[in-house]
Amino acid sequence: MNIVVLDGYTLNPGDLDWSGIETLGELVVYDRTAESEIVERAANADIVLTNKTPLSASTLGQLPKLRYVGVLATGYNIVDVQAAKERGVVVTNVPAYSTHSVAQLVFALVLEFCHRVQRHSDSVLQGDWAGSVDFSYSVSPLIELTGQTMGLIGLGQIGKQTALIAQAMGMKVIATGSGRNVPQPVDGIEWVSLEELLHRADVVSLHCPLTPATNELINAERIALMKPSALLINTARGGLLNEADVAQALNEGRLAGAGLDVLTIEPPKSDNPLLHAQNVIITPHIAWATKEARTRLMAVASSNARSFVAGQPVNVIG
Repeated sequence: MNIVVLDGYTLNPGDLDWSGIETLGELVVYDRTAESEIVERAANADIVLTNKTPLSASTLGQLPKLRYVGVLATGYNIVDVQAAKERGVVVTNVPAYSTHSVAQLVFALVLEFCHRVQRHSDSVLQGDWAGSVDFSYSVSPLIELTGQTMGLIGLGQIGKQTALIAQAMGMKVIATGSGRNVPQPVDGIEWVSLEELLHRADVVSLHCPLTPATNELINAERIALMKPSALLINTARGGLLNEADVAQALNEGRLAGAGLDVLTIEPPKSDNPLLHAQNVIITPHIAWATKEARTRLMAVASSNARSFVAGQPVNVIG
């Protein structure tokens, strides 16, 4: 059994190991693979593992030995699943491994807007406190979350975990979905329409998948429904935002702030308007990447591969 990992560095930059997969056959791990290198590197592979290296219909057609693709993530849009199915290639993903880590980053972003911890620390270390005539001062407005309203667009596992944290901080939680089905009621969460959520929420946090229906879900028209004092948080998919509209709203004071862990193109182009917008915090798609979450990801990815080899595949896509 020949196994190739096309882009292993993001999952395992050196603090984990591949032992759970090495037992299944001959393993070759590449830190990164350009699209032009995929066919050469995976030509003899029975199993390919990929995080963000794309496997198109054309590429799959040039890998006749391939029988299994393990996506090292929850999202699997980098694989042409239909083409894989037509060729008899099983595709799996790793669901729900990063729930707690992503919800944690949601509030890291929110709390940075509330207290501007780094900005205040920088001020102190630059000598401002030592030179102050007062025992306390602030360099930006300070915000308390208790009594404010958290609006969740999407109420899957991450949305629910985010709701629990919001409730623990004394926030009211309202939610809406990205599809037609209303989820089962959740204690303490009020189900509302998207329009009502945008109108009422002090913090809007996105937790829905990127689909044709949700592409650029947050645009100028919907931003106009939001409070100018509202915060927008996106740890889901960059394409959920019309980035130019969000940047313009931030620059014109029609949004108080945006905390973003994802962008439409990653890495971003230097002319992305959000990189130069006011009151924006952008992190480089790290919500999923705590060691604890990556350890779970590695364990499930290994289990997925072992189950396939045993003839009982799990977490199959399509």
